[in-house]
Amino acid sequence: MPTVPGRLGDAAPASSEIASASASSPNLTRVVGQNLRRLRNLRGLSLEKLSRASGVSRAMLNQVELGRSAPTINVVWKIAHALAVPFSALITDPADTQPTVLRAATARKLSSHDGAFLSRALFPFDSPRLVEFYELNLAPRSVERADPHPPGTTENLVVAEGSVAIVVGATRHCLLNGDAILFKADVPHEYWNEGTEAARMYLVMTYSDELRR
Repeated sequence: MPTVPGRLGDAAPASSEIASASASSPNLTRVVGQNLRRLRNLRGLSLEKLSRASGVSRAMLNQVELGRSAPTINVVWKIAHALAVPFSALITDPADTQPTVLRAATARKLSSHDGAFLSRALFPFDSPRLVEFYELNLAPRSVERADPHPPGTTENLVVAEGSVAIVVGATRHCLLNGDAILFKADVPHEYWNEGTEAARMYLVMTYSDELRR
């Protein structure tokens, strides 16, 4: 995906920060950019300060705000953590009112840079929320590594197809079709698909009440 420098002298975003072009949703790219700019300005943060706090390059933050680059799911998590907001605060469209049917054809999807990990939001985008519901897809022989989420965040995940290994901190949990796991997600965690078939999972993410404040 081509990128445009945010200003003279900016380095281009790292390829690992840009989502797979074939898997990303153009409308979501626009929404994330608008929300990022709004939330950053509300907190009085420059791009440089947010870059230091999130670990996301300034060039990538600028490209996201301009709607020119689709961030990976991991980049959106890093930004949400640095801004101390739920993940949904970045993917919610303020123009949406009361959607009740979420069509698969127009679903909002975020992906890893290579498209091996795909996340689809399964909740209305009327406002940021403290409980979120996702469908996750992980390609065969693939791994997705997640940074710690805000303190108090939990993940409740069930495997619908295939098998996965969930690594939480230093502990590995092997899950088969139908198995579920509940864990604190404010530590590093990983999703592994070591099989030859794609894995599909459903995830309920719950944040601490602290994010309401």
